[in-house]
This record gives sequence, structure tokens and C-alpha cells, in this order.
Amino acid sequence: MNESWMKQWGELKDVLISPVDIETYFTSDEIMEQKMEVMEIGNVSLPSGKVIVRDPLAYLNQEEQPYFTEVPKGNFPVTIAVAKLEDWGDRYAAVKVEFTKEKPVIYREALIGIENIENANEDEFFGFNVDAGLGCITDPEVVPYVDKFIAELEVDNIYDDYFAELFAKNYKENPRNQRDLGDWISWKVPNTEYYIPIFASGVGDGVYPVYFAYDKQDQLCGLYIHFIDIELEFSAYDEDEDDELLD
Repeated sequence: MNESWMKQWGELKDVLISPVDIETYFTSDEIMEQKMEVMEIGNVSLPSGKVIVRDPLAYLNQEEQPYFTEVPKGNFPVTIAVAKLEDWGDRYAAVKVEFTKEKPVIYREALIGIENIENANEDEFFGFNVDAGLGCITDPEVVPYVDKFIAELEVDNIYDDYFAELFAKNYKENPRNQRDLGDWISWKVPNTEYYIPIFASGVGDGVYPVYFAYDKQDQLCGLYIHFIDIELEFSAYDEDEDDELLD
């Protein structure tokens, strides 16, 4: 990130926004005739006030850069908006970290500060990559403890040999909105006081946008991961049905 990039971002920050009011996923009982449910999964620890959102099995390492926007330091509640989809089953449509109780009025895309935003427009997003079906939220200050723990485990497959048991155990304790192998955990990094929420990523592997939310005073109030654009998906679904009827 440099002065030129920051100038571009200043000009485009209200273009690089979410077209969806994602908070409605956490306050609505139903969207596009799909039932919604909210699920609290514990806290995320952000000791430095910097944030990383990554696939924990594929891309979480010390070389990953955090978003340039800094947040309050501390532990903050994490909530998942679950869409009860008839065709896809229970899916995690969005994840929220709540910094304040203020209502969001705009969601600006979370960026590292190296993206090519010169020709960016409101129909595109950068997002984060998922290759192992999971996402997580953490702080770069926590990542070295994760790396150290995993290195000392000396296992062939960190999910099969370690995390799978934690996910299965959490399912037994909290079966609602999970498959029997488990879809989320609030992981306390061993030998630390830091918590990392880890959760299934919407519809699996892909690229998903992350946004910082701002209130009417333009103050940071939350972070949102948008896994499923319900309005877009089911509007397209309805259009396909209409086309079939016309045929």
C-alpha cells in the first residue's frame, strides 16, 4: 500500500461496496421465501486490531497480509446467518463480527492495499479464496502461535488428524445448523488465550467478499463475510422457472 493506492481507494471506497444490506440476513426471518436463522458461535480474538480472513487449511500463514483497515483490539462476538434452503440444505450465508451495536449503512470492501483497483466497479469484488471448504477470522499476531502448534503436532493432514475430531465433537454438543461431521468450531489456539472462529464457507470452494461496515456517523461497526447472495441466487432461479414456463 502506498500514497497513490490510498488516493485511488479514497476515490473508489464508496464504489467498492456491497450491493446487499448484509445485516438484514441477521434480522430477517425470511429472504426470498428462504427461512433464516441466526447462530452465535463465540468470539474472535484481535489483539493487534488487524484482521485476516482466510481459508484456515489452505492460506493461513505468517506471510499473509492483513486488511489495511484497523479495528478495535479485543475479543468480539461472531454470528452466522444460516439460510435454510430447500434445495441446498442449511447453508451459512453470512458471518458477522460485531464491533459496536450501531446499525450499518454502508459496507466497504475489505482490502489489503495491493489490489489493482484502478478499473474496479460496483459489480466486482476481490474477496478471499477458499480451497478447503472453510473460512476463518483471526489476527496476524495470532498466526505464529497457530503455525507453531501445527508444526509441533507433526501430522500428515491437519484436518483429518486434528480438526476433524473437534468439528465432530462440536456437532454433538451443538447439532443445530450443522452436518454430522461438524460445520463450525470456536477454536482456542492451544497454549494461548486466543480464539479463532472456523466455519463452513457457504457453498464450498470459491471466492467470497469481505466487507467492513460503517454506521451513519461513518464509524466502523462490524465486519461481514458474504457467502451467499440470496436475492441474486433466487432471483435468477425464478427467472429460469419463468423461462421454462414460456418454453
